[in-house]
Parts: sequence; C-alpha cells; structure tokens
Amino acid sequence: MQNQTEVKDFILASGSPQRIALLRQIAYEPKKIQPADIDENCLPHEMPLPYVRRMALEKAKHVAVLCPNENVLACDTIVAVGQRILHKAKDADEQRKYLKLLSGRAHRVISSVCLLDKNGKIAQRTVTTKIAMKVLSDEDLEEYLACGEWKGVCGYKIEGRLAGYVTRMVGSYSGVVGLPLYETMNLLKGAGIK
Repeated sequence: MQNQTEVKDFILASGSPQRIALLRQIAYEPKKIQPADIDENCLPHEMPLPYVRRMALEKAKHVAVLCPNENVLACDTIVAVGQRILHKAKDADEQRKYLKLLSGRAHRVISSVCLLDKNGKIAQRTVTTKIAMKVLSDEDLEEYLACGEWKGVCGYKIEGRLAGYVTRMVGSYSGVVGLPLYETMNLLKGAGIK
C-alpha cells in the first residue's frame, strides 16, 4: 500500500522533478513550488563543501523574500572530484570531459538541504556520498552522451544509465539523486511540519 501524499506547510525552492518525486516518496507534498533563480557561480577559491552549503542557504533566503512568512525548503547538490566542482555541462563536449574525469575514480556527491522557517530560523544538513566508478570505455562514453539524460543535471543522473557503471557507493542514494531524505524529513519534522 502506497503512502498517501498530503500537502504540507512548506514551499520547495526548486523545480527539480527529482526533488519533487523524492518528497512524494516520503509523503511530503509542498504547498507551492517556487524555483530559486540565483547566481550559482563559485566565489574565488571556494571549495565544494562551503559552496554547496552557501547555495542551499541562498536559495532558501531568495524564496523566503518572495514568499514571506512561509517555511522554505531548499537544496543544492554537486559532484566534486577532489576540490573541483562539476557544474551542469553546457554541451556534449564538456560532458565528455566530465565523464573522463570521473572514469575509474572515486568522487563525492555533496547535497545540502536547508529549511528556513516562518520565524526566520535556519536549519541545515549536508551529506557527502562517496562513489567509485569503473573505467569508462570510449563506447561507454558515447552511449551515455547519446542518451541525453545528462542534460540539465549536475554531473549525471544516478537513477539513470550511469548507475550501471558505479562500482561502490557509501552514503545517501537520495542525496545523490538530489535530496537527502533522512535529513530532509528530520528538518521538516523538527520545524513541526509532519
């Protein structure tokens, strides 16, 4: 028997279909979806962890200004190889470079979720998941590029074809998809949103 999803008292600061689906998976339906249109460029010398935390917080603050006196849930997820952040690829050539960088290596997916409640209180949790990927052949690369599922996402979609190349994952699967559910549910419940 599936959970009945009820509309809850929060606004999701994201239009990501993955985040919406993940929330529904745990029976949390935001009362409104308001994507945060903010500058997502890195600051000079900004490392992955501070960057992803800052992005989640800035998204929450941006939407809180647009929707005052509301609970706002925001999240940001990045792929990091060492201290390098992989942003959404602009084209297939850039995505090919990203895949070659990930091939045969371990990397991190960092997801930070932030809840800015009606009273202006901020609660934030950040989860790092370590992922190892097999060495990708030229054929693997071209097949993945041709499928197009990498478009519009940071690095890749773990819930898609590239999952077949992941040899090990330690951390939060839902965090890699785009919203760490354990941490998200605890933040929402902590603010009285049940």
